[in-house]
Amino acid sequence: MMRNPRLGATPLGNRRCRFEVWAPRAERVEVRLKAPEDRRSAMDRHGAGYFTAVLDDIPPGTRYVYRLHYADSGNARERPDPASRHQPGGVHAPSGIVPTDFDWDDAGWCGQPLSRYVVYELHVGTFTPEGTFDGVVRHLDDLSDLGVTAVELMPVAQFPGSRNWGYDGVYPFAVQNSYGGPEGFKRLVNACHCKGLAVVLDVVYNHLGPEGNYLRDFGPYFTDFYRTPWGEAINFDGPHSDPVRRYFIENTLQWIDEFHIDALRLDAVHAIMDFSARPFLEELGRIVHRKAEELNRRIYLIAESALNDTRIIRPRELGGFNLDAQWNDDFHHSLHTALTEERSGYYRDYNGLEDLAQAWQSGYVYTGQYSAYRQRTHGNSSRNVPARQLVVFAQNHDQVGNRIQGDRLTGMVSFEKQKLAAGLVLLSPFIPLIFMGEEYGETAPFQYFVSHGDPELVEAVRKGRRREFAAFDWQADPPDPQDEQTFLQSKLNRSLRRDGHHRTLYDFHRELLGLRARIPALANLSKKNMTVSCDPQQGLLWVRRRFEDQETGLLFNLNDDAGKIRMTLPAGRWRKRIDSAESRWRGPGSGVPDILQANGTLELDMAPYSMAVFSRDRAPD
Repeated sequence: MMRNPRLGATPLGNRRCRFEVWAPRAERVEVRLKAPEDRRSAMDRHGAGYFTAVLDDIPPGTRYVYRLHYADSGNARERPDPASRHQPGGVHAPSGIVPTDFDWDDAGWCGQPLSRYVVYELHVGTFTPEGTFDGVVRHLDDLSDLGVTAVELMPVAQFPGSRNWGYDGVYPFAVQNSYGGPEGFKRLVNACHCKGLAVVLDVVYNHLGPEGNYLRDFGPYFTDFYRTPWGEAINFDGPHSDPVRRYFIENTLQWIDEFHIDALRLDAVHAIMDFSARPFLEELGRIVHRKAEELNRRIYLIAESALNDTRIIRPRELGGFNLDAQWNDDFHHSLHTALTEERSGYYRDYNGLEDLAQAWQSGYVYTGQYSAYRQRTHGNSSRNVPARQLVVFAQNHDQVGNRIQGDRLTGMVSFEKQKLAAGLVLLSPFIPLIFMGEEYGETAPFQYFVSHGDPELVEAVRKGRRREFAAFDWQADPPDPQDEQTFLQSKLNRSLRRDGHHRTLYDFHRELLGLRARIPALANLSKKNMTVSCDPQQGLLWVRRRFEDQETGLLFNLNDDAGKIRMTLPAGRWRKRIDSAESRWRGPGSGVPDILQANGTLELDMAPYSMAVFSRDRAPD
């Protein structure tokens, strides 16, 4: 299926450029150069609807469109390139030719093992006041100092206007112009690698946005056979689907080859409708892993799925797609209900502490039992899935931004619960994800925002947002997504990190990540070398993690009453490594001693909503 040369406009040197587009619906196609001069050139048709042309005197930055002539119409349509690398004037404007050379400084970078990923998810537009890739670069030292090892960017493919979450992108190959375009993105990736940070990019292959989406003028990129929550489904398994697959696979390889991306987070793969014998996701996995071997780099595919189906990450020899990892919403939902007691919407399926213990032990909570929210059985067992294949979080863009006011945990739970949430995520045996600002208790909301140009579309978005919240008991009206103020008030206030409890929370996250890196039992991501115990009456979660001759105990108290807790601890001398109730972490004060001499049942005075970590000394002092 994969063909060379690539789709789109490819500079060949000496001011020559090759153009290739798939446009089976057109009888003839021309390249029309719009700037620096206006001229047209016919393209040659070959294969199943492909058109190509090699033109001279095409400097970088040249603006162009494709002029589509149809057999049943005397009128031609001019459209930007579906594989455009740059849309300097926005989604409706001509495409721009991008030079392929860039002075990379990451020649020795081979990536890092997935088990070492500590992911920091951010939205470029709201992460800094300027909302650009270069703005992100200035804060990479802070992320590295925190203990982050991988920066995850919400989608950067060209979307309408200058503010959007990125899931309305309509040019998968083009980097958002208002963020800094392709050159700015390469500078960011280069800077990340020079500081030892991997880069994860969120990509959307389940749908395209509505505004500026001209793909249907070129060919059958979409199918009426399926529907997604966002409209037309991509044609991955119908007639003429091979070139559609090529389009998205080539997009993936662009991020890997041209932008040196280390991992791709595949948005909502449950909405990729494909019932072919060789599903698109499986094929994508094969090609990406082959590319990783070719480049001698660690490159990963991380799926988001609402199915609780291990087939996505199961090895091919066991009937799976062999993707590398998957977000685990069950961990979030059980943690959220344990901390907030919220029970509306999809939270009605979760019972807090006991489900949280299940998520710690196995991964999924729903493994085939009945889901009241879905009104059907849901999921299969993830017990045999390696811990390094599951990504967990207390917050992310969806779980914050898809609340009616975009409110964060900071505004919903106490400071003690925020520290407890950090411990439950960062010391888990899974890949932890921090959502931007979470590490210091950001107070700004993260709300849904757009900047569409079509008034009817804007109104449709407003109505759609109101419908999404019908299953929840939220009483307020959602903010207007089109209002620029909704975007502006979602920007981080990073100065909070410097003072008070915000600085303490940041230091607490940093200390937890330091423990995760330094203590072998925490650094080794394994569910097999772990024992999870849960006492719902006491509100207690007790976890023992082991590696070789070293053992670490994690004690989480989710009880709101002060008092003694009783627990069974293996014989030995246990040294306390961190205690969230201590005054250094602005806690209420700890009654847990620095050394526990265990020989069976212990009684401890543990503060409400607190956590402590202990290491077991096996050798004599």
